[in-house]
Formats: sequence, C-alpha cells, structure tokens
Amino acid sequence: MLAFDVGGTDIKSALFDATGAAVGLRRTPTPVGGDDPVGALIDRLAELAEELREQHPEIVPEAIGLVVPGIVDADSGIAVFSSNLGWRDAPIRDLTAARFGLPVAFDHDVRSASWAERVLGGARDYADAVVLIIGTGIAGALLVGGQPYTAGGYAGEIGHSPIGEWPCPCGARGCLEARASAGAISRRYAEETGTVVDGAREVIALASAGDETAARIWNEALDALAMSIAQLTAVMAPQAVVIGGGLSRAGGALFDELRTRLADRLSFHRIPVLVPAELSGNAGILGSALRAREAAHA
Repeated sequence: MLAFDVGGTDIKSALFDATGAAVGLRRTPTPVGGDDPVGALIDRLAELAEELREQHPEIVPEAIGLVVPGIVDADSGIAVFSSNLGWRDAPIRDLTAARFGLPVAFDHDVRSASWAERVLGGARDYADAVVLIIGTGIAGALLVGGQPYTAGGYAGEIGHSPIGEWPCPCGARGCLEARASAGAISRRYAEETGTVVDGAREVIALASAGDETAARIWNEALDALAMSIAQLTAVMAPQAVVIGGGLSRAGGALFDELRTRLADRLSFHRIPVLVPAELSGNAGILGSALRAREAAHA
C-alpha cells in the first residue's frame, strides 16, 4: 500500500508491505499557495510515490490511502474546505485515482487517526469512543458502534464546540480550542504576562510551581475540557475518550484532573474511561494505510 497523511505543514508518506510494516516513512513540506493548490498537491504526491517505488521496487502498491485536514466528505471523495491549504469542494479522491490508476481510500486525517486507534491503539477495546487530539488546535472524531460517524464530514469538530463567550479565530464564540488547546494555553500566558513560554507544558510546570497566572489559565483550560467531555458524555455516552496530541503528554496533570472534574460535574451518566492515545504522531498515516488495505480488497 501507498499511504499519505497530508498536513498543513508536512506530508507523511510511506509504503506498507504485506505484513503492514511501514517502509521509507518520511516527512516533506506540503506545497501551499499558487493558482492550483490541489493540482500542486497531487503533483507532489506523484513525485513522492515515484521516489518510494524506485527505492523499494519489491513493494508494488495495490491501493492508495490519502488523508487530509479540513472538512472532508469521504463518501463522495470531496475535500469540502481547508482554510490552510486553500481548497474548496475539490474532488481529490477522483483526481488522485486518475493520476495513479489505483483505488484511492480518501478520508479526514483525524478520523483516520481515530480509526488506527480503534484498530491498533487506545480505542481498540471500545466500540463507542471519542478521540481528541489536543495540540496547537483541538481536533476530534467520533466512533459509534465501532465505526466513524462522519455526517458528511462535519461531525467531530469538537475543538469548535461552543462552551463559553470568548472569541475564536474561526469567527464563532466560545470555542473549546480557543481556551483549552496547547496553543491557546501558551498564547494566553504570553499575552497576559509578556513572557514567551516553550509550549503548554511549561505553563503547567509554572502552575505547579505557584505561578498564579499560569495556574488560572491551566485551571480554565481543564474546566473547558471537562465541560466539553461532559457534554459529549450526556449526548453520546462514549465508553472512552482517547486523548492524544502534545497536551496528552502532561500525564496525570491532565488525566487525573479531568477524571475528578467529570465525576464532580456528572451524576447518573456513564462516565467514560479517559485513556491516552497509543500511536503518537503516526496514527494518521497508519489509518491511511488501513483504509488503503480495505480499498484494495473491496
């Protein structure tokens, strides 16, 4: 299989052999801008594919997995919208299939990552789960009955679920991402103190050391996350919430606090297990490869 995980900054690409092992995994810059951003992307994917196949001629791909950010309608193969990459209503699956002459499994990057967590990682024991990736922003995916729930690509925008009244760069108000993402935590601290920090984990360390501003910002982020997970619990009743991304490495400072706050906020509800994601930064391309394998045997 040939798998691509396209991000706003980088493309991860690799071949996967018959055992499911990644071969030639690499990270290269994503082409951005220009008059034809979709065409430029597909040209770059073709170049990467040629390089991989020249270096590993023993692997002959049967299908392609391609996952991208933004609003993605996987059923129709349409990249509905990506503000960072500059496309709207782009038929990326069909364009890629025409270029490569192979079946293409096309999906959203975080949904694919959640599928990999479902098959191989932290969600494998839970048919009903939420996967939250908390990094610069907050992305999410829903698994219902063991399958991703997509709603035409619009489901899972947990980072932009409104839980307050603060402004968000997306144009809405009260978005979770603007209060509880790692990017928001470090940005808010820098804005309020004039001190630039090396990410949210430094803010958490400062909070533990008695910095009142850091403690308040971290407490507000935890409250926002607990509120969002409580809402998901009341509506969806997931068995588990699988948390990945850079903030998940905060360990007990994140998970123990969220467990306590959920228990305080909820009553009769089935409180989900909170578990760390297991596949780290490779979940997206592993999900891409899994979907490509399904496409090859469809």
